[in-house]
Amino acid sequence: MSRQLFLEAHADTIMPGSPALVGLPLDKTATYRPGTGQAPAAIRAASDSIESYSPLLDLDLLDHPFADIGDLDFSNDSVENSLGRIEDQAKRIMSSGCPMLSMGGEHTITLALVRAALETYPDLVLIHADAHSDLRDRYEGSAINHATVMRRVVELVGRERLIQLGIRAGTKEEFGWMRDRFTLLSWRPAAEQELLRRTERRPVYLSLDLDVLDPACFPGTGNPEPGGWSYNDLERLLWAATSMNLVAADVVELSPRYDPSGVSAITAARVVRELLLILGLTH
Repeated sequence: MSRQLFLEAHADTIMPGSPALVGLPLDKTATYRPGTGQAPAAIRAASDSIESYSPLLDLDLLDHPFADIGDLDFSNDSVENSLGRIEDQAKRIMSSGCPMLSMGGEHTITLALVRAALETYPDLVLIHADAHSDLRDRYEGSAINHATVMRRVVELVGRERLIQLGIRAGTKEEFGWMRDRFTLLSWRPAAEQELLRRTERRPVYLSLDLDVLDPACFPGTGNPEPGGWSYNDLERLLWAATSMNLVAADVVELSPRYDPSGVSAITAARVVRELLLILGLTH
């Protein structure tokens, strides 16, 4: 039986030079409300309800080939083995010249994806859009989980190559860490110019935790935080990305079970469409 592909996917195997979409339904370290493992399937199903054409970008996926290569299965793996498998697959995709878009799953997947990206792009800059800082050194006795992922990532890329957007929740120590190291960029009007200056023309990895959006418009997430971005705020970031050297991205932390309306999954599918187009445009 054939599996469902995202929108108008041209292939289910890697096409060198074209974006590769992969589902990474890792859902192992949630400490409040699990459910992100259902996200890739929900995003693909929701893609049936959106158009292939993006009014924001004036581009159509029908004219921009991409592959949907399916999901990894983590059901019998530990967190460490799961991350190792993600890293191996990401290295294979990126080394073939394919920009990679990953659908989580929990945010922990970003650690393995950045490890892989650094092999091909050693001067990588990371943009982290999120409600939460994810900068704890340890959380509930573990050094690798959704609450520590950016602390582990910054150990790889360095603080000067981490740019954080939309953060509105974290410990006092985490906010002090961000302020002292100037990683946090306020998403005020015209902040896009500062973002482009800080990324210059270096390769960029975008990690987009969908709970950066206000739960009033995106309730389908495990750790909602009031007061977040509107969808228009997110579109500003997506538009700015068209002027970057975007080489890879992830979209994480959709938990479709918490939004029976389906609006959150449709929103996630729309974001995936835009990122596929941008990744194809920048390569």
